[in-house]
Amino acid sequence: MNDASLLQRAQAIRLAIFDVDGVLTDGRLYFLVDGSEFKTFNTLDGHGIKMLIASGVDTAIISGRQTPVVERRARNLGIRHLYQGREDKMAVLDELRGQLGLELHQVAYLGDDLPDLPVIRRVGLGMAVASADAFVREHAHGVTRARGGEGAAREFCELIMRGQGTLDAAQAAYL
Repeated sequence: MNDASLLQRAQAIRLAIFDVDGVLTDGRLYFLVDGSEFKTFNTLDGHGIKMLIASGVDTAIISGRQTPVVERRARNLGIRHLYQGREDKMAVLDELRGQLGLELHQVAYLGDDLPDLPVIRRVGLGMAVASADAFVREHAHGVTRARGGEGAAREFCELIMRGQGTLDAAQAAYL
């Protein structure tokens, strides 16, 4: 994903926001007999988020659902801003931007479904995962090649880093 317009949008990003179900996971909900739930996360996505944070971009999660699993995942990855159980994602975006002193063009968002669309349409870099709802894909600035929970967040992170010129150094550190 090296589209010149996406890379240009990525240059200004100071905050990357992720939805959870269908973005950081494959979108399936797993419920155990006792009523608890579990989710599976992709380690490539996780390392991409860690690299993005290390490059100086702040991160957040906004999810309509609430579960301790997401809190634990966010903490493990170093995601500073976690909003769960919040249906109005635009209200959360405005709240978060106010706290951080950011303009819309400095925010990126990765989502997959209709509740994500208002944010996708308004931020500087609004992306959808390959497995997103067709209407959401149609109105996003770009679409990842990977499906949610299968490396889409890693693509998103690397796109931002590529646009900011930090990806090569981050990867070179492992040579």
